[in-house]
Amino acid sequence: MGQPLIFSLIDKAIFDYNLIKSGDRLLIAASGGKDSTVLAEYFSNRIKRKNCDFSVKAVHIETEITKPLSPELKETFSLWNMECENIKVDVLGRLKKDKKMNCFWCSTQRRTELIKYAIDNNYNKLVLGHHMDDMLETLLMNMLEKGELSTMAPILNYKKYPLTIIRPLCYVTEDKIIEHAEKSGYISQVCTCTYQENSFRKEARKKLEFLTGGDPVKKQHMFDSLKNILTEYLP
Repeated sequence: MGQPLIFSLIDKAIFDYNLIKSGDRLLIAASGGKDSTVLAEYFSNRIKRKNCDFSVKAVHIETEITKPLSPELKETFSLWNMECENIKVDVLGRLKKDKKMNCFWCSTQRRTELIKYAIDNNYNKLVLGHHMDDMLETLLMNMLEKGELSTMAPILNYKKYPLTIIRPLCYVTEDKIIEHAEKSGYISQVCTCTYQENSFRKEARKKLEFLTGGDPVKKQHMFDSLKNILTEYLP
């Protein structure tokens, strides 16, 4: 029996963008949601089916808003032989008095802790669960809010840190992840904080669905356009 389609798409992304090299130490940012969970499953599966010359571990950042991984998900990780460490962070306590809590702030604080942990423990690559929809939504947000053509990159070398970010789900739409998670019986967590209404991402998600009608082929075309830039027809 062949491997799941979603694993093949991750394999292709890793090959196309050369996301993993010999000797890499990978740290998965495990939010508890379906996206990072499928990455944990993929890497567990890959280690079993191939002779891998890299190592991988997961870390979950617990905050007042983001709770610890559920016991069911911890058990799932254990069955996959995927080590997952829990780190507590006081996100609300870091917020300045004149600032309002929002998704961007929370995400930035959690990312800061992941970077610190990776550097302190000699991990050279941080594996994030952003998928194709996330990248296209960010593209629209940056175009409409910042007036710039940019988005999340499949691979990004930090300039300030000896660390590289990789996004192996860049070829995978959210629908495919949901379908795979349902078939696999994932017990995953979702963010239930009360600050999400401050995020522009919900509006970007609506715009993406309006533009593509939810068609994965059209989403793929949008993604491909980022690599097929005809500068002679641009200002």
